[in-house]
Amino acid sequence: MPDTKSCADCHQLNCYHEDKIYPKFCLTEALDQARLEEIAAIYRGDTIDGKMARTAAEIEGEYYGKLTRVEETLVFARRIGAKRIGIATCVGLIEETRVVARFLQLGGMETFAVLCKVGAVDKTEIGIPDDGKVRPGTRESCCNPIQQAELLNAQNTDLNVIVGLCVGHDALFTKYSDAPVTTLIAKDRVLGHNPVAAIYTAQTYSKRLFDAERVAAL
Repeated sequence: MPDTKSCADCHQLNCYHEDKIYPKFCLTEALDQARLEEIAAIYRGDTIDGKMARTAAEIEGEYYGKLTRVEETLVFARRIGAKRIGIATCVGLIEETRVVARFLQLGGMETFAVLCKVGAVDKTEIGIPDDGKVRPGTRESCCNPIQQAELLNAQNTDLNVIVGLCVGHDALFTKYSDAPVTTLIAKDRVLGHNPVAAIYTAQTYSKRLFDAERVAAL
């Protein structure tokens, strides 16, 4: 059986600074060097993929610990030559989206936002039973990430920004988006859209993450 250990099992992280020793199961050590060079050539190249790779690295080096992610998003858009920014937003974060749009517009960007409930298709129409709604007995539109992506595609956006799409809906949106996608806000209704808080408190308030019986029942 092949070794199934991955980077999550590594405590050397030698691939970062190469000042330690690679473990036997290291993915870097096992890479096809020809393919690694092909990918590096993409990053060096003149395509949008290369431009995005270098821009992201430049922003990290120049603004490490200095800019918020909102600000980094604007800088990134400018440096890759994006002019028109699409915003795929959750209905529950529409006020946040309005702030983001104003900020990006102030930075010289055109923005176009599409709400997750666009199309107003009731959840029962896609096979969700009424008792599976947040509020049974009411009309409750399903999220429509494919339509969000198609509407932004029609706007010829240069970069699309996710603001609070649900887990899974964000994956569908990204799959159908023609433009590159970056996430500004990851939804977490319990933790005020700060999902990493559960990880930081895994040994205290969020001990339930390691309750095997509870996790198995999720």
